Formats: sequence, C-alpha cells, structure tokens
Amino acid sequence: MKTKISSGKVEIEFAGNDKQLWSYKKQGCKISVPAPVFEIDGRKTVLSVDSFCERSKSKVVSGVTEYVLEGKTKSKTHLKLQLVLRISQKSPFVRFRYILSGDARLTRSSEHDSITYLTLDMKAAKEVREVRLSDFDELVHSYIPSEENVPAQSFKDKMALMGPILCGNDSKKSWLCAYEHGSQPPFRFLEYVLGPDRKIDLRAVRGNYCDGYDLKKGYETVWFDIGVVDGNIDELAKAWREFVLRWMSPNSASRTPYIFYNTWNFQERHQAWEKGKYLDHMNEKRMLEEIEVAHKMGIDVFVLDTGWYQKTGDWEVNMKTFPHGLDRIREKLSKYKMKLGLWFSPTHAAVTSRLAKKHPDCLMSWNGKKSTPNAVWETEESSSYCLCSPYWESFADELIRCVKELGVTYFKWDAIGQFGCDDPGHLHGTSRNSQEERADCYAFEQVRYMSKIIDRVCAACPEAIVDFDITEGHRSVGLAFLASGKYFLINNGPYYRSFDDPQYAPGGGMGSNVFVFPGPARARLCRHPLGYDRWVPSVLFLTHFLPDDPESSQLINIASMILGQNGIWGDLPKISPDGVKLYGRLLGYYKQVRDEVTEAFPVRSGFVGCNPEIHEKIGKNGKGVVCAFTDNKGAYRYITSRRVNKKIKTSDDVVKIKILKDGRAEIIFNFERGGAKIAFFGTE
Repeated sequence: MKTKISSGKVEIEFAGNDKQLWSYKKQGCKISVPAPVFEIDGRKTVLSVDSFCERSKSKVVSGVTEYVLEGKTKSKTHLKLQLVLRISQKSPFVRFRYILSGDARLTRSSEHDSITYLTLDMKAAKEVREVRLSDFDELVHSYIPSEENVPAQSFKDKMALMGPILCGNDSKKSWLCAYEHGSQPPFRFLEYVLGPDRKIDLRAVRGNYCDGYDLKKGYETVWFDIGVVDGNIDELAKAWREFVLRWMSPNSASRTPYIFYNTWNFQERHQAWEKGKYLDHMNEKRMLEEIEVAHKMGIDVFVLDTGWYQKTGDWEVNMKTFPHGLDRIREKLSKYKMKLGLWFSPTHAAVTSRLAKKHPDCLMSWNGKKSTPNAVWETEESSSYCLCSPYWESFADELIRCVKELGVTYFKWDAIGQFGCDDPGHLHGTSRNSQEERADCYAFEQVRYMSKIIDRVCAACPEAIVDFDITEGHRSVGLAFLASGKYFLINNGPYYRSFDDPQYAPGGGMGSNVFVFPGPARARLCRHPLGYDRWVPSVLFLTHFLPDDPESSQLINIASMILGQNGIWGDLPKISPDGVKLYGRLLGYYKQVRDEVTEAFPVRSGFVGCNPEIHEKIGKNGKGVVCAFTDNKGAYRYITSRRVNKKIKTSDDVVKIKILKDGRAEIIFNFERGGAKIAFFGTE
C-alpha cells in the first residue's frame, strides 16, 4: 500500500476517501483533491478507493518521474482506478490524470457529460484569476491570451469559466489548477463551475465520452496540473512558465529556440504578385539557392512548405522537381549544420495514395456523407481522413518513415480544423450514439490523437519537432497540444474582410491579406500575441517575420523575432548583401544568448505600438536582450529590471549603455526616426 510520495519540492499523500482521494503538500500548504465523480451505469459514482498500490515508477524525461498508482473503487469493487502522476524534482507543479477500467459503462442521463474531475476550495483566496489561451481576435486574426480577475459575485451567480488555467492567491502564496485540452470559446469541453460556498468544480461539458462507453477498454482522462508557489500571481506565472518550458512535455526538442525559415511566403508572393502557381519554384534549384542565403543569415531549420511531395498520403518526394530526391538538399543542410523541415496536411490523403487504399473506412463523414476529393495545393485531389480512427497510426508511421528516409526532424502540420466528423465507425462513438455526440467526441478526441501521433514519432526520433498551424480560428488551442509540440501562430494576419472592407475582399496586398509588406506594421501585429509569454514561453508560438530591405524594416523584424517567435519567411535571394550581413551579425549575437532569452520572464514597458515600446528578456545569469520600438524621433531612457552581463553588443552605435552600481544597465536608445534598436548582454 502506497501512502506517500516525497519528491523534490512537493509531497503527495494518499487517503483514498471521498473528500480526499489524495493531497498535494508544499511547505505547509495543502491542496486536497477529492475523488472524481463519474456517471457509471446510470448512477453517479464517487471513485474513492480503499488504498493505492504503486504499479510502476519510470523516468519520463530528465528530472521528471512518472508514478502509476492503482486501487479498487469502494462503491464498485469490480472497477479499477489508476492515478498517474508526473512529478519534477525542480518544479512545484504536478501533472496527473486518471485511468478508469472495469466491467461497466460510462453513461449520460442529461444533455451534458456527467463527470466532476475535481473540486477546489477557494475560501482562503483573496484573489481568483482566470487565464484563457484560446480567445481569437479578428482584428489581428490571431489567438491571444486573456487574464481576468473573478469577482466575488461570480461565485454567488454560479458562473462557469472556461480557463484552462485558474489561479488563487491569499496574499502569502498562490496556487494554480489547469486542464490540458483546447478549444475556442464559446465551444467548451470542460469548465470550472463556481458555487456560492466558494468551491469550484471542474466538470466535463461535452465530448469527453459517448454515452455507453465500455470501460473494459479503459477510459483515460485529460491531464490536469496543480501547484503552489510563495508570493503573488506574478510569481506563480513565472514558475508555471518555467514548468511549461522545462517539465511539462517529454518532447524537449519542441522547446529549443531554433531560428526557422519557411518557403511559403515566397510561394504565395509568386502566386499573388506574379500571377504564377504556388509550386512553380518548389524545386531543387530554387531550394539550394535559398539554403545558401539562409545559412549566411543564421537560419537553423529550413522548411519546405507545400509542394515538395508528389501527393498527400504517400508523402514521397516529387522526383520531377527534385530529380535527386532530397539528397542534394540534405547534403547542403548537413554541410551548414542546418535541419530539414517539411510541410504535411495530416488529415489529407490523395485518391490513389497508399493511405487512402489502406483506410477507405477512415474517411471523414458528416450526416452519412463521406468526404469528397478536392485539390490540395496543385497536387492530386485528396480526401479528408479522420485522425480519431485507425488512420492515425498509419500516418504516424509515414512520418517515422520520412525521418528515416528523408532526414526530416521538423514537421509543419496544416489545415486541421477541430470539427467535421460524426462517423459511427471510428473511435469517437458508435451508431448507438447521436450524431451530435459523435461530432462532439471527435472534436474532443482530435487533439488527443494528434498528441498520440507526436509521441509515437518522438519515441522513434527524440529530436523531432511538430508544430500545429493555428493561423485560422476553430482549431484546438490550449495546453493539450503544447504538452507534445508547439504552435505556428500567425500566417499573414488579418484579411480585408477583418476590417469590414468589401472593396478589397478579396484583393489588396496578397490575395485578401493586409499585412504582407516590409515596415513596422506586420511586425507590430505579430508582437500582439507576445502576451502569451507571461504564462507560456513565446518559443512555443512560432511566427514568421519579413526579412526584406530596407535596413530599417529589417531591424524592426529582427528585434521583434528574437523576443522568441523565431520565424523568418520571404524572398531570400532578393535580400541585399548588406541585409544578409545584418541578419548574420545580429542573429549571431542572438544565438549566444537565445537560451537565456527563452528562459527569461518577459518585462515590458509600454503596450504594443506605444512610443516607446520596450521589451526586456534577460535571464538569471544576466544574459539576454532589450529591444526598443518607436514611431517617433527622440532619446528614450530605460533601466533593466535585472543585473546584466557586461559583455555588450548593440544593433548600432547610437545605443548607449552604462552599467549601474547595482549591476543593472541604463540604456539610452537614440532614434533619428521611428524603428527598432537592440541591446545584447552576454555576447562577444
């Protein structure tokens, strides 16, 4: 019988009863976690246990240990409840989930799912705060974070909050609860329900299971997170951010601050401005030319976007445009110690592809109508396949084959909407369930199967990175995917229709996109979502900046990019030699401190677009950057919040720096005109 786990900063005790199945303790602070409540065979069942036995203990990633505890439930002795805990020696946060199995079925006696995963007691909290990650702002055409205090009246009104992060503070310490899933409001799968007694239930809403789910197959909940820190919610955010960066994901390569280049922007420019085809220049000659420039600029990962393949589903190189396969590409990348990235559309398979022939029963369907073929970026027509079906394993195996045969380690996943399948023959419901149930279950399970694919690929190739394109709305945005991969946040930003402009929709800059030109506008737009960096490191929100001349635009884009979003795209061969040298010099400085920039909690003076707008990203060792932006001529004084390393480089000679007696830096940013300036600390 297991009664306690002591690990690093936390202690877990197991009681097994209704009100306290287990508890979290840290430095005298205790969070009691009551037994979850599931509707089983038509009755609400409290899943308390007599005792827990340790079934396994294993290392997940350096510094993180997984414990699997198991016990028989008291009310239904034929059911087994597993509690899976992941605990880091260096973090106050604990990840956990439940696995329920036995000879019974999950049922729904109402229109909503009937699960209460946990209950939080907030009586001691003087402040309660909700952090949302999936609000979509059409003005910038991007997901953005939202952070709001929860008024006392909301408890009296029995309001429901989406989260996924909920915080409390009692003036001495702060605590957090989070669930790992994702969707765009108002469509929610889980929610926090507030009560007049200052207690909060975390409940399932929809899609968490289908009525009649057979527990013989085992039911796995989503992952949850809890933790306590000393201090206010700012201190909580710092600790949580470090947890997400270092300890949440077993796929640590996804957190590496590489500099990425993607070919798509040039492909789109060619189609929109030169009236060509998207794939006209997706060929060996052009890619080798781009790699040469990318190397001089300091790119780490070179990504071939759509068109490198002959057809979706087979994911074989198009030998007509790449007569040597990708061998010449790989040779040059290897010579420059760069990595290869490739574009994939996980839900698409061409009509004549291997995957289509292998999985005809895995086509997405809606109201009995199967997906019909459509052109995919000037390649063979493809149909849409359901990731919540046996298709997922075959797709994962295709990616592993690409790792072995093509040497790809970065996978860009595109065009994965959260909704769209209600097929009764897949893994998200049966013909006994309603169409709505199956559709909701698909939308809920989709991101979990995406994570399964990633985890399978990363098990075969630990250096693999998968990013998920969330450049449009109605995609699964939240903590679930971030526990396995990273996001591709902004494509070309808002459309003319985003501004209610019918004259230029479509039309204008690039098709119907607005912010596609050199200058401050696109970079300013892309800095808006940097608010994520307070809770989730900006390195997990890849965004591409334009490298075009003139130098003034290049400085703005470099200064914006190195705050963590780390992406570049454009027409590389057309950048001037001086522009290429500028990128090479400044990104060379950045690479010396990028680990510290990634680690550093963000400090900002002024809102995005303010004059001045100054961002500080300095790590504990004093290394990092300070980036300043303004539209106006003048001198702007800034003093860093942290002590700095005395090895200093700047973007130009007019940035003046003085080290103060306490080790902080006084910086004078002198602007002859609007633009950007950078100070690097810890560079040579």
